[in-house]
Amino acid sequence: MSRLQFFQLGAAALLSASLIHAAHALELPVSDRGKLLATAGVSQAEGAAGGGLVPWAVIAGYGSEDSAGATAFLTQLNTRDYRLRSSGVALGWHDKLEVSLARQEFTGSEAPLDQLRLSQDIVGIKLKLSGDLIADQDSWRPQLAVGAMFKQTRAVEGLSALGVTSVTQLGAADSKGVDYYVSATKLLLANSLLLNGTLRLSKGNQLGLLGFGGPQSQSYQLLPEVSAAYLLSPHWVVGAEYRQRPSNLVIDREKAAKDVFLAYFPNKQLSLTLAYVSLGDITVFNPRNQQGWYLSLQLAN
Repeated sequence: MSRLQFFQLGAAALLSASLIHAAHALELPVSDRGKLLATAGVSQAEGAAGGGLVPWAVIAGYGSEDSAGATAFLTQLNTRDYRLRSSGVALGWHDKLEVSLARQEFTGSEAPLDQLRLSQDIVGIKLKLSGDLIADQDSWRPQLAVGAMFKQTRAVEGLSALGVTSVTQLGAADSKGVDYYVSATKLLLANSLLLNGTLRLSKGNQLGLLGFGGPQSQSYQLLPEVSAAYLLSPHWVVGAEYRQRPSNLVIDREKAAKDVFLAYFPNKQLSLTLAYVSLGDITVFNPRNQQGWYLSLQLAN
């Protein structure tokens, strides 16, 4: 990790600790760490609790329905021509409500986009509707949650020589947008298996980093996302994910994202996730499949 990455993680961890401290000061219910290890998931690339690519119906942190919980994360994804860094924090309340903040930064590493830099800020909210991951082992009823991600892209950097400073100049209809989703998550403890299905309404180009909507479509699209995870032991989880994405831009041949991952939970305060991710072709300027390694560190309470 670079010094900048350590600084970002430290800032995220400090904010997470500050949330817990504020809860103490206000005599609010702080984390009792009542959830089973690994059942809170990890931090998804947009800040929500779940897998790396897909939000799940779980609520961030290890607090039970009688307390609060918090997480801080830092994620780095390196493909052949691009780099994506995500960092942020999330607060879970009574295992019912989740609020998250995240920043994503996307940079190019190969000509002609080696100077490109895109970034966006994301505010997420998730509400658990019904079901319980642990208590509902005697039925097929999943845990259900709905959520929204409010996204705002920042100025495009590295293309000023072409006069491009905004995602709308690259074809996007808007520089801000909202993703809506519903997730169903089922944990089969007897089989050491977790299954998740998410339906997302989105106009986002490349997770929103290239804005929202475009010449191909300016309407919301209903996009499926799925995850499966197998508990090798209480501390190790292996799995795979699939996320369908819209293709709204002429310059951007966006494809579905897929990954296989291995997550390690030494305790409830720390998790590490290593994944191999395929993003497909990203732009016509680097027309080759973008695959690479994904590493994520999460601190939780």
